[in-house]
Amino acid sequence: MNHYAAPVRDLRFVLEELLGHRSLSLPDFSDTTPDVVEAVLDEAAKLAGDVWGPLNATGDREGARRQPNGSVTIPEGFAAAYQAYVEGGWNGIGVSEALGGQNLPEVVASAVQEMLHGANMALGLCPMLTAGAIEALAHHGSEALKAIYLPKLVEGSWTGTMNLTEPQAGSDLSKVRTRAVPEGDHYRISGQKIYITWGEHDAADNIIHLVLARKPDAPEGNKGISLFLVPKFLVNADGSLGERNDVVCASIEHKLGIHGSPTCTLSFGEQGGAVGYLVGEEGRGLNHMFTMMNEARHKVGIQGIGVAERACQHALAYARDRQQGRLPAARGGQECPISEHLDVRRMLLSMRARTDALRALALYCAAQLDIARHGDEPSARQAAQARAEVLIPVVKSFSTDQAVEIASTGIQVHGGMGYVEETGAAQLLRDARIAPIYEGTNGIQALDLAGRKLQRDQGEAFGGLLSEVAATVEKLKAHAELAPLGQALAAGLEDLTAAQQQVLTEGRNPDTGPDAVQGYATPFLTLTGHVLCAWQMGLAALSAQAAIEQGSSDSFYTTKLQSARFAITQWLPVGRAQRSVIEAGLECLR
Repeated sequence: MNHYAAPVRDLRFVLEELLGHRSLSLPDFSDTTPDVVEAVLDEAAKLAGDVWGPLNATGDREGARRQPNGSVTIPEGFAAAYQAYVEGGWNGIGVSEALGGQNLPEVVASAVQEMLHGANMALGLCPMLTAGAIEALAHHGSEALKAIYLPKLVEGSWTGTMNLTEPQAGSDLSKVRTRAVPEGDHYRISGQKIYITWGEHDAADNIIHLVLARKPDAPEGNKGISLFLVPKFLVNADGSLGERNDVVCASIEHKLGIHGSPTCTLSFGEQGGAVGYLVGEEGRGLNHMFTMMNEARHKVGIQGIGVAERACQHALAYARDRQQGRLPAARGGQECPISEHLDVRRMLLSMRARTDALRALALYCAAQLDIARHGDEPSARQAAQARAEVLIPVVKSFSTDQAVEIASTGIQVHGGMGYVEETGAAQLLRDARIAPIYEGTNGIQALDLAGRKLQRDQGEAFGGLLSEVAATVEKLKAHAELAPLGQALAAGLEDLTAAQQQVLTEGRNPDTGPDAVQGYATPFLTLTGHVLCAWQMGLAALSAQAAIEQGSSDSFYTTKLQSARFAITQWLPVGRAQRSVIEAGLECLR
């Protein structure tokens, strides 16, 4: 019941048929062929299914354990599984060759990330944070810092963390108090950080902490915050590891889920100050950290999709095996597995359709990131970056909210057996529940979309997405078999267009704008997520129908078409109700 099989065929469908391997046409990926991508996915599936996946349940039961000396022991098998990942070169697949990586497109790296998080979310968090550290250091670190730290981070033999939160500074980072006192070519860091994912562990030789802190003379507020690199072990001039730095794990959190992931409280400077090095410019720490945050937010969305996929597999396997009740007389009347009952089938289809749609949207966003980083023309790169920035809060928040619902539905499919830990369904819900919270709560993501992202260009980048949805509507309407899907998607597009206009109009009001953005943000993002996911499933329907009409007997396409029909006709209407929520105004919130 607890086996995970990576959804290679579904991932290939998105990369090959929906996206047309467009990332491979970019100049920087000229040496990457579809055959190479297929081989990468197949090998990643083996690592995920055979090595990481079997540790998911045992990691949940054992958890991470802090020792009296402040070290942390991770669950049995985790360190070996991580080393298998490192030895396979997986940590650098999406990193440029110039930095020692394998220079594969972001869409491929994201597909691999989904497999790893579906196999073992707690373990997958370790390289996810390292990827963000690589991104921040590559963009903002000095040449000296990059030369010392990037090769090991890219290799994966050293891991990275992100240190923002403090007891008094959660989402409001302007209240950060950690201090950085200049001392020669470095700084002495002192303070406490909480909720540090993989902040201490025994899976890698060194841990590189990226830490937000203030110089003694720094102004209050966001502009006084700088970013520092603080290694667990200092690094000698020859690259070897030196003495232990003055940073220690004071405790680990006892969490609802992801028990195998050590979430630490880190204390800096108990013995006089941890040695740290400035990353980028003084006073621009938040700006530099958000390079890492945006990378992490997209991957958190991918993470949610991975858990949702595993929940789908788990529920379907149980429903096919569990004998309960009889079919209606019209369908034979015999005893049957619960997968034959239409209410259970509705739940299973809902789980599958949503997961398929979320995957397609997240990988579409990854393809935009590829263009933004590697496109031929500056105008194309800028447009793709703007579109990706609109999509990232949707991918992060909508995917993780839906993952929680999908995992919960998976428990419902199991009935009472889902509520006991032995079946493993409950773990998926417990693990998924953190994803809407960290890397900026989903409410913050919604505010980012409805406020900063929508208002800064008066909806231009958002409108570009809606134009693509409209083009898909016309293609669906032009096809006799799919015309009803086109009409349903058109109705959702009309709702989203109207909601966008209301949020823009009221958001511009200097007196009520902030309240309007706050009040409408979450329903607006929810409506956006439903419509954009339905758009992706409209594209899936067009592709699947074309394959069927060309004579394909592959049942994959009939299943994909069924998933698309459910998403557009059964799930989209639920999201469309958010237009009414927005049009009801703000009075009941005040």
